[in-house]
Amino acid sequence: MKQLLLIGIGPGDPRQITFEAVDALKRATVFFVLDKGADSDELLRLRKAILERYLAPGGYRVVQVEDPQRDGQTADYVGAVHDWHLQRAALYAQLIDSELGPADVGAFLLWGEPGLYDSTLRILDRVRERGVALHLEVVPGISSVQALAARHRVPLNRIGEPLTILPGRRLAEQGRIENVVVMLDGQCAFADLDDPDLHIYWGAYLGTADELLIAGPLLEVKARILEAREQARRRKGWIMDTYLLRRSQ
Repeated sequence: MKQLLLIGIGPGDPRQITFEAVDALKRATVFFVLDKGADSDELLRLRKAILERYLAPGGYRVVQVEDPQRDGQTADYVGAVHDWHLQRAALYAQLIDSELGPADVGAFLLWGEPGLYDSTLRILDRVRERGVALHLEVVPGISSVQALAARHRVPLNRIGEPLTILPGRRLAEQGRIENVVVMLDGQCAFADLDDPDLHIYWGAYLGTADELLIAGPLLEVKARILEAREQARRRKGWIMDTYLLRRSQ
């Protein structure tokens, strides 16, 4: 049975890795890293910097492979993600089978928290369906949602009120917004809102040297966010951001 660790490494700051995660890093002998192309080179460097910070050289291998591409043009988003996951499952099954020997422990370093907006657990279910026997351990990490709240010094919860977390493509369906965290909003759905009672707490590249933070009444700051976001995306070639929308009380 193949031994595999899913290690949450936080949103970008190597200091936000837990002691449990460091212990898991030290157990692993093979780290699987997906190369998403030139625009994401910095994400690869950050992962490797974490390994160099916490591990002695020569005690592990890094297996770096090209990530399958998801069809971002189709209108069938769910279908495209399903197909993408199948491609990843085939790749993971091949890597696990060929790269992990009987004495090896494999690991994936996952941004943020493995159980929140990460597909690896679902993909590994597909790997099992392909006949690969896995002993899997999940090491929790600090999520970008937690980092966002900490940076803006606000609690995520309000008394007697639920907190909703959703992707940007579902924001328009939300109706009256009270307390909502939005992730994966590549289309900037917040820009279409015109509710004067909404306040936004926005953050990008949380936990890194390039961290950006903007907060204020949505109607007053959304143009600033759009400009800052576009400038950062052009400069770095990629962006990871999230935000909290909250109705004034």
